[in-house]
Amino acid sequence: MSFGAIADDYDRFRPGPPPEAALWVLGYRPGRVLDLGAGTGGLTRQVSTLTSTVYAAEPDERMRAVLVDRTPGVRAVGARGEALPFATGSLDAVVVSSAWHWMDPAIAVPEVARVLRPGGVFGLLWNGPDRRVEWVSELLERRRRFERPPRDAASPGRPRWAAPDLAPDAPFLAPEATVVRWSRRATAEDLAGLAGTYSSVITFGPGRRQTMEARTADIAARHPELFTDGAVELPFACRCWRAVRTADPVARLLGG
Repeated sequence: MSFGAIADDYDRFRPGPPPEAALWVLGYRPGRVLDLGAGTGGLTRQVSTLTSTVYAAEPDERMRAVLVDRTPGVRAVGARGEALPFATGSLDAVVVSSAWHWMDPAIAVPEVARVLRPGGVFGLLWNGPDRRVEWVSELLERRRRFERPPRDAASPGRPRWAAPDLAPDAPFLAPEATVVRWSRRATAEDLAGLAGTYSSVITFGPGRRQTMEARTADIAARHPELFTDGAVELPFACRCWRAVRTADPVARLLGG
C-alpha cells in the first residue's frame, strides 16, 4: 500500500504496458475485462481501447482515485486478487500488470479461475526498463543498492516477474509467453521520477529517496551522448504471459 503516497507521480512517471502487449494478451474485442491490481490505470487505459466494458480492482483508495479521475468510463472497485467481488464465470479476461507478485497465487489463481468464463483469458504483464542496455542496467543497479532483491513476496525464491506455476488440476490450457520491447522519450527528470516510483524507494523516507534520485539524475550528466534535445530514448521490455480457462480440469486434459 506504499504506492498511494505518490499516486500522482506514479501515474506521471511509470508507463503502462504498450498497446502491442495488451493486444497480444487479450486479442481484439476481448469482452468484459478486469484489470486486477490496476494502480493508477496504466494498463486499464490500454484495455479500454480494445473493449467498452473494463473493470479495475485496486485496493489503495489513493491510487484508485487517480485511476478514476484519468480513466473515463472505468468501473473501479476496491478489491484484492484473493477476494474478487464478481460472479462466477462473469468475466471474459483478467489481466494483471506488474502487480502479481503482491498476491498469494495459492488463493488468487483459483479466484481468477472462478470469475472467468470457459475460454476466458488470464493474462500477466511485467513492464519495466530493459536491463540488457548497459546504461539502463547501471541506472537500476544504483536503485538496487538501496533495496532488497526483487522477489515475489509469496514465493521468496522467485523473481517478481515469474509466472505462476499452475497446478496440474488448474482449469487452464498450457500458457504462452512473449516479450514486447518498446521505448519512450524521457528527460533526466523523468528518469529520476521513474526510479522514485518503486516500493523499496518509496519506503526509504524522504532523505534517502532524494539521495537515490540525485544519483539517478547523474546519468544525464555522465552520458550526454544519449540525450537529444534534452531527452533520451528509454528502452522497455514488457514480459507477457497468458493462459486460457477451460471448462473444467477434465476438459483441460482433453485439450478443450
